[in-house]
Amino acid sequence: MKSRAGSAWVLAAAILGSTMAILDGTVVNVALPVIQAKLSATLADAQWVVESYLLFLSSLILLGGSLGDRIGRRRVFAAGAAPSVGFLVLARAIQGIGAALLVPGSLSLITANFPAGRRGPAIGVWSGSTALAGALGPLAGGVLVDRLSWRAVFYLNVPLAVVVVAITLLRVPESRDRTSGSIDVPGALLAIASLGGMVAGLIEASRSGFLHPAAAVPLAAGTVAGAAFVAVEARSRRPMIPAVLFRSRDFVAANLVTLFLYGALGAAMFFLPFNLIQARGYTPTRAGAALLPFVLLISFLSRWTGRIGERVGPRIPLTAGPLVAAIGFALFLRAGPGSSYAGAYLPPIVLLGLGMAIAVAPLTTTVMSSEDDRYAGVVSGVNNAVARVAGLLAIAAFGIVAAAGAGGSHAVAGSAGSDASLHAVMAGCAGLAALSAATAAVLFPAGVRGSRARSR
Repeated sequence: MKSRAGSAWVLAAAILGSTMAILDGTVVNVALPVIQAKLSATLADAQWVVESYLLFLSSLILLGGSLGDRIGRRRVFAAGAAPSVGFLVLARAIQGIGAALLVPGSLSLITANFPAGRRGPAIGVWSGSTALAGALGPLAGGVLVDRLSWRAVFYLNVPLAVVVVAITLLRVPESRDRTSGSIDVPGALLAIASLGGMVAGLIEASRSGFLHPAAAVPLAAGTVAGAAFVAVEARSRRPMIPAVLFRSRDFVAANLVTLFLYGALGAAMFFLPFNLIQARGYTPTRAGAALLPFVLLISFLSRWTGRIGERVGPRIPLTAGPLVAAIGFALFLRAGPGSSYAGAYLPPIVLLGLGMAIAVAPLTTTVMSSEDDRYAGVVSGVNNAVARVAGLLAIAAFGIVAAAGAGGSHAVAGSAGSDASLHAVMAGCAGLAALSAATAAVLFPAGVRGSRARSR
């Protein structure tokens, strides 16, 4: 059994590594309206700043998990902490590659170094701590934009990377799955091609329509690449997603819940800062601070909800949490001209934070406990990939919803932040969250799992 002191270093490395990935994903959102204005960009251009990061993170996160299982979780995790800056979209793509190594590595380090009895609370601490980092992301991004420049947000992780690498190499023991075989490079390339084509097509469809070649061709290419990915994975001797994982009912159910819930969350967190800054006139700092109640609730409640989930099973928290979040999304429909923060924004933000706090730790624990420890990296990778793919596709698809809500004025500066766009997006998000709750209620049996075998 690992010592508690050694486990503490593992947990610290996992939290800080995940923090890097979270900051990369959150500091930019409040900067996007400013980037759009400074560079005279359309919403589609702003979407690509986020989507270039999510595309490579979503596509390669499975490869990152498999690499960790095969060549060593500590080694791959440390490699992912190397920071990258440069041209905006290219730099974001490179950051996404690094995050694809960090994100699955953080959870697989916890799974490999914490026994089953201590794993749930450890994941709760990890969830809460990374949520707290998420709280600092929008606020830090806003302060940097207001006081320095939007370019400064891309340098935030450089000193943190040094600390992560040092702790990981000096204090974290190596672990790997010695039965793991070759790395599925063809699968990773097809995943990039499939998701990239779909995202490009959806973003272009919001301004040109689905029948325009600029949208239809990448959508068709993405679909073909997706079919090829499924075929390659089915025939591969060492697929990125082993078919055995889908024999676990809990694994399948938890990933469906993740898909719907994180799709809603990704779209909401992308479009909400536009509304706060463009429609309500908030500064980036104030817009970042407006989101603090959401992430603070997740941070302070996650450890407690992780323990509750272990006692009552996944069905109750994974049904209740998304339902509360759905109500929060729906309450954003009250926002309009003259709306105050306390009256129109704070209540839904609080409900959204409460709903996610109820769901996040039990969802993560359920996924990581659904399979044997030797699959820790790939299980973590699959669930994180599902969450990122959900956000990736939702941001692209909800651009169409936002454009429809704004009367089709997708390319007009400021249209993304209009109240009509916000209402259309949040109505769709409420529907996705409600679908997530329904999925949990139907697919998770009542009660606590006695063992992994019972979930099959």
